[in-house]
Amino acid sequence: MATHSTKTIWRKNNIFDTELDGHIITTDLSKESGGDDAGPRPKKLLLVAAAGCTGLDIVNIVRKMRIELKGLDIRIDAEMKDEDPKYYTSLKVIYIFTGKDLPRNKLERACQLSFDEYCGVIATFKQGIPVTYEIQIIEE
Repeated sequence: MATHSTKTIWRKNNIFDTELDGHIITTDLSKESGGDDAGPRPKKLLLVAAAGCTGLDIVNIVRKMRIELKGLDIRIDAEMKDEDPKYYTSLKVIYIFTGKDLPRNKLERACQLSFDEYCGVIATFKQGIPVTYEIQIIEE
């Protein structure tokens, strides 16, 4: 079993830096919440991780299917509890494919494979909350 480790260092006020794979990720609070707005909020980075993870899967699967995409956007709508501790209670992943004559059945298969078999971040979310997805195709 693999182990991933990170080290996060408090810089000042509400600013934290994490070195990850040679990149520095800074998190902070908004100015309205007492931060300096020096980086994104940590909770939203969970959504970035989910979109990036499933996006990498989709691009690789679609490439193997020899489908030429002009674009792929991934939007995640996440519902969050209003009271503390505030956490996500559901996620909806929206895959927006752009291209010419894209085969819907193959795109649906690629999304299903990522969603149900490959994306570890989505799988982690699915352990605790409902996660759904939809596909949109924009013809160009």
